[in-house]
Amino acid sequence: MSKILSVDDSATMRRIIGRAVSVLGFDFLEAENGLQALEVMEKNLDGLDLVILDVNMPEMDGFETLRRIKTDPRFKNIPVMMVTTESDRARIIEAIQAGAANYLTKPFSQEDLATKIAAILGGF
Repeated sequence: MSKILSVDDSATMRRIIGRAVSVLGFDFLEAENGLQALEVMEKNLDGLDLVILDVNMPEMDGFETLRRIKTDPRFKNIPVMMVTTESDRARIIEAIQAGAANYLTKPFSQEDLATKIAAILGGF
């Protein structure tokens, strides 16, 4: 079964993303920070199709988490979509240059999220 991991320190945001992911037919995994995300990824390497990663989190922020994902041979080919309240163009460019497949600004609709997921994963 295909899996999508949401990494966000907000339980509410993970719940919103989880609903959208379930509607699309994916298994939903979640983590509340970057360190926890890397642990979840190690345990779920098979079938992990996408990481939806918040930027502003305690422990390890989204940019550091993204860098670790993209420099780890086991994870580097898993697409990462950044999700944040920041709409600053420089931050978006930084995320894409660091290896993010896409970028979504909060707040967003489930339709926006589904469209971005489909774009990254090539439709379903």
